[in-house]
This record gives sequence, C-alpha cells and structure tokens, in this order.
Amino acid sequence: MHKLLQMLRLQQELNDETNGIGWEKGVTKHGKRIDWKRCIYLEGAELIDSYPWKHWKNIDATPDYENIKIETVDIWHFVLSLALQIYKNDRLGTMEDLATALTQTPHYKTFVENDGFEHDDIYTEINVVETMLEDLFCTAPIETIVDDFYAVAVVADLNLNTLYKLYVGKNVLNRFRQNHGYKEGTYLKLWDGEEDNVVMQRLLDNDPDMTPDTLYQALKNRYNTIVNN
Repeated sequence: MHKLLQMLRLQQELNDETNGIGWEKGVTKHGKRIDWKRCIYLEGAELIDSYPWKHWKNIDATPDYENIKIETVDIWHFVLSLALQIYKNDRLGTMEDLATALTQTPHYKTFVENDGFEHDDIYTEINVVETMLEDLFCTAPIETIVDDFYAVAVVADLNLNTLYKLYVGKNVLNRFRQNHGYKEGTYLKLWDGEEDNVVMQRLLDNDPDMTPDTLYQALKNRYNTIVNN
C-alpha cells in the first residue's frame, strides 16, 4: 500500500501546485473547469491509437508498446485525481482510507504480481481499455474504475513497481513542464526531435535509483541545452 499512498500524495501535491488549493471543487485557480473523466477518455483514445486497429492504414504495423506504457501512466495521473476528488467531495474517508480501498479490488493482486503479459490479440487488449471507458461514463464507483485501470496496466506489461517508477518520472516531468511554460503554451515538448516523455524515460533507464530531485535537475540541464541552441 505504501507505493499507492505515495502516488496519491504526489498527485495531490501536483494538483495543489498546478491547479490551486481547492481544485477538488472542479475549477482551477485560473477559473478553468476541470473534467477528469474527459481527461481519462482522451488519454484512453491515445492509448488505443498506439495499436494498429485501423483497417485502412498501416495494417501490418505492430503495437507501440513503449508508448502504450506512457499513455497508461498518463491515464493513471487522471484516475488518481478523480479518486482524490471523489473521496474528498463525498467525504468517503482519508487518503489512507482511499489507498486501502484501492488494494481491495479484484484485479489488484494480479496487477501487483504481473511479470509479463502474453500479447496475442490486439482487439482483446483494446477491449480492456474500452471497458474502463464504458464504466467511466456509466457512473461506476471509483473503485471499479481503478480496478479497470489495473487490468489495463497488466495488458501494458506494468505492475505496481514499474508503474510507480514511471509514475514518479512523469510526475516530475509534469512539474517541470508547468514550471517552464506549459500552461502559457511556450514549453517545447520536442527535444531534438524526441518527445520529452522519451527523454525522461531514458534518464530513468540509465539511472533507476535517480531521486525525483535529481531527475528534475537532469531534465532542466537537458532542456536548457535545447532552448539555448
């Protein structure tokens, strides 16, 4: 449960910093409406587009499983945010209570113990994502949405440990983006032809023990070489 609780805390901190205290009411400090469900389904669509599902285009392509992992982590940010919002607004309990509830869903054990998914049928994998999106808009309980996400994570070859590593990395990258003009539209997402997501993941692969502060500084150093050239 420690990793789940830590990710909930990090997401709370990120939302407080970028959206303002009280974002759970559904409005940012800039007066913009927040819709976590829309965030989830749009990221879900991007995940699905990482599969060669189109019958009219690139029919012999292979799924981009590295990007599927990244999109899954992006979805997790928004799922955590939705869970935090619901728990606070409906007064369902503390953050610790939420973390505990998220360990008691049907797919949690499979998710934690996942050591590799045998990819066979892309349409079955896509259906796992679409099940989450269907439940999302059928007003299923947040525990069901999170459990659906665990099933998506398993298909993406993620478990609790690997999700935690990538989540922390993306959390740091999101903070970095916000501090370097993301909201204002001045942030450069492509770094020498690579998305910043890819750069972040490579930094973590090269140094798995990198702390969040060290990763932030490494991103800053790399970004400065881009904007100053």
